[in-house]
Amino acid sequence: MGAGWADREPDHILGLDLGQSQDYTALAVLERCWVSDTARQQSVSRLAVRHLRRWPLGTSYTQVVLDVGRLVRTPPLSNPLLAVDQTGVGMAVVDMFRQARLPARLRSILITSGHEVTALGFGWHVPKKELVSVLQVLLQQRRLKVAPLPEREVLVKELLSFRVKVTVAANETFEAWRERDHDDLVLAVALAAWLGEEEGGPLIVGPPVPNPALPRAWDCEPFTPPDGDDRPGGERRRLYGRQ
Repeated sequence: MGAGWADREPDHILGLDLGQSQDYTALAVLERCWVSDTARQQSVSRLAVRHLRRWPLGTSYTQVVLDVGRLVRTPPLSNPLLAVDQTGVGMAVVDMFRQARLPARLRSILITSGHEVTALGFGWHVPKKELVSVLQVLLQQRRLKVAPLPEREVLVKELLSFRVKVTVAANETFEAWRERDHDDLVLAVALAAWLGEEEGGPLIVGPPVPNPALPRAWDCEPFTPPDGDDRPGGERRRLYGRQ
């Protein structure tokens, strides 16, 4: 069995899609656990979308940095992986997160229209088709689920249209595709999922593995987001759903 992957405690990966003036900024928190696949003598990861957030248009990057900083310091998060999208906003915005010294393993992601994944320091250049492929594999193998969050219906709609739009716009630049559509939530999930597979356990491509009960992944204790995470209408929410 591969290096004790299935014995590890669940951890978390965050994906942050930074929008420009006409785009929303969105955050996804994915919980990751490992399950033994005895047939292949390996372990596979299972991901659960536990928290989604979309900031209002016009929210400053300074405020987003503060909000993300409060979140990553809130249990059960503990030094999570954090994928920050630098596409369109540039490295200067990503550097704001680095300068804040967040207790997270930050990775900058530049989404491209190319064909090769390239590592660059503590970041990656990732073709958009790679993000789509990871989501397709996870969904087909039933290794990605979404908790009953208020944004769940919006995310599901974005997931359903994500592949279609990428297929139709296969030869477009990512910037042109992004400017036309609001796919912020699904992109945040895709960033976290891709990073989790790239820097996590082995990715198994093949027939779906039976989906056993995962009490550690699905029965985690909810927590209330830190002060300052106020929502429209005075709503306060736990990380894993409505409070």
